[in-house]
Amino acid sequence: MCCGHPSRRGFLQTSLAAAVPPVVAFAQSPWPGDLWDPGRPYQAPGAALRVQPVLMYRVPRRREAASWKSWGGVQSEEAASEEASRIAQELRTLAAGAEFGLDVRPVVKVSSPEAAARLDEAEADVRLIYPATGSGDLLQALMPQKSDGIIFVRRRSGPVYYWYEALSTRYLRKRNQPAAPGAPPLSVNDVVVDEAGELLWRLRALYAVKNFLGARVVALGGARGKYAPEAPQVARERFRLDIVEVSYESFAPRIRAALADTRKVAQAEQWASRYLALPGTTLETDRRFVINAFLLYGLFRELLDEHDASILTIAGCMGTILPLAETTACLTLSLLNDEGRLALCESDFVIIPACILLWRIAGAPVFLHNSTFPHAGLVTCAHCTAPRRMNRTRYEPARILTHYESEYGAAPKVEVPAGQAVTFLNPEYATCRWIGMRGVVESNPFYEICRSQQDVRLKGDWRRLLDEVRDSHWVMTYGDWLREAGYAAPRAGVKWETIEPA
Repeated sequence: MCCGHPSRRGFLQTSLAAAVPPVVAFAQSPWPGDLWDPGRPYQAPGAALRVQPVLMYRVPRRREAASWKSWGGVQSEEAASEEASRIAQELRTLAAGAEFGLDVRPVVKVSSPEAAARLDEAEADVRLIYPATGSGDLLQALMPQKSDGIIFVRRRSGPVYYWYEALSTRYLRKRNQPAAPGAPPLSVNDVVVDEAGELLWRLRALYAVKNFLGARVVALGGARGKYAPEAPQVARERFRLDIVEVSYESFAPRIRAALADTRKVAQAEQWASRYLALPGTTLETDRRFVINAFLLYGLFRELLDEHDASILTIAGCMGTILPLAETTACLTLSLLNDEGRLALCESDFVIIPACILLWRIAGAPVFLHNSTFPHAGLVTCAHCTAPRRMNRTRYEPARILTHYESEYGAAPKVEVPAGQAVTFLNPEYATCRWIGMRGVVESNPFYEICRSQQDVRLKGDWRRLLDEVRDSHWVMTYGDWLREAGYAAPRAGVKWETIEPA
């Protein structure tokens, strides 16, 4: 069931007078015409990841008839300066091509533990260590204790590094060994050899964690957890989510005022006309529902701006929003997702943390959906709030129908291309144990279920899902992001498991 209401009759019997307090005065001002613009590039607001590159080296002194230097091509101050310039240029190129915010600081050259001790971890989110030469004591002194760290060594991308040979579990945690007191701060998974792409995806994952932990979520109608009432509190404690609860009693007068504001209605009509003119868009519900969905869009944008937030969730979707807004919120949430916000129905804090992290990793819209019983390697994913801009640029074809359970309002049936690779996250209620899996979309059926629906072929041992939680929601996005999600998970307080292909 989508949006938590069993029948049309139940909510249509809810009177507007009973749902809202007396009307109060609100400023009657039109929204800017470009507030909603389908041509604007997709952009999810987020804080840039601050990266501090550090070149570690040692200048040896020649000794006659003795072994006086280690492996490595950085053996002088001149070579160190050249290498620092090389690192800076490579990182400028990397940042220019990244699809997320990177704030790369000037390269710092360090050749002694004393110089390492003077570095301030608080000035960066990630310490990127380039250990060209130098001792194990110096490497350990450079490893961050509180912030994140990555080690980059060279074999053929520049002067070969001594630590290309010397790195081992003497200095690093083993794979899957958790961080703990007395354990090395960094693990073998934090080492990159030569490849800028290997560095970039790790930075992407760390960017996602930075913008996930402590994220602010506006929860209209309050916060809850589907089948896990403790989920909002767990999200606050484990993920430090700042959940701002806004009551319908305080928000309802805004909706009534917008419906009575002729200038705002006129603006919503213009937006609706432009939306319905998008290629591949078919209207199969009353046009007024679409207009009212855009009125609700303007109000939700105002609410997010007031709370300096980019994430919105609504509870009681059908029991309260529908009689107030005279439409459903389905299309409205889809619009917000398409432009770079994260907008989710049902206010289910079992799935909301996973949605935030995957949204930050992919840098693209995510689709919160119900899943079905896996069989023959297939699962059907369905909800009425799917984004259309899942690849960040193209609007997928969509039929604008009623919301399924109510046969009322406006909800998009989005057609995902057959063959599209997707990533799923499936949380186990509020236990902070998440499962990641891959799939490929096979078709977009039209079953008697929520409007946007895909039959997806799962990759890997899909039978494992028979023993996993399906009653709570899943989240999907285009592409394969399991590598990044698995790297981010332990830093985000998540116990992570992946269903791998056979």
